[in-house]
Amino acid sequence: MGLFSRLKTLVSSNVNDMISKAEKPEKMLNQLLIDMNEQLIESKKAVAMAIADEKKLERETANQETQAKEWERKAMLAVQAGKDDLAKEALLRKQEYDKAAAEYRKQWESQKTSVDSLKESLRDLQNKIEEAQRKKNLLIARAKRAEAQQKIQDTISSVSGNRSAFDAFDRMSAKVDQMEAEADASKELQDLSNNTSLDRRFAELEKSDSSADLLLQDLKEKMKALPDKS
Repeated sequence: MGLFSRLKTLVSSNVNDMISKAEKPEKMLNQLLIDMNEQLIESKKAVAMAIADEKKLERETANQETQAKEWERKAMLAVQAGKDDLAKEALLRKQEYDKAAAEYRKQWESQKTSVDSLKESLRDLQNKIEEAQRKKNLLIARAKRAEAQQKIQDTISSVSGNRSAFDAFDRMSAKVDQMEAEADASKELQDLSNNTSLDRRFAELEKSDSSADLLLQDLKEKMKALPDKS
């Protein structure tokens, strides 16, 4: 299993565990980003080591090729000096270095291919972490809004389900209606009583005035009937 495959498995395991235990999305997201960045740091270290190995293989390949060229130069010197036996020995040494250089080059090219792939995977991982960082605040805002909506809905459900409170309001409303009706009735009776009393007083007054008129009239008639003493 490669470096990033292990990283993916580890991150997936951590995420699934965190999500199943999460109570606060904000806390979970922050912790998730911390874990991802820690894994990114470890991945960078591993890639850096792979790059160092690749550079080491590159240098060793170059060194072997340089040694091969050097023994070839010595073989030419031996030939020029008429020492073919020495030239053969030099060529055998050159052959050894050529073989070693070919092996190192093969290892170096393979390591370089792996390093290029690791670099690409590292860039992809870093881009995804940066994207997760950008999305974090949006996810937190959405979570808070959902939480607030849930609280409101719970409150509405709680109030709607409390029939005793609504019944109490209905009973109080009926009581207030009754009190207002009784007050209106009392006022109406009082007004009726006041009107009756006033009518009675005027009737007595009119009766009193009519009786006095009659008495006065009788007196005047009586006086007319008396002999004139003048």
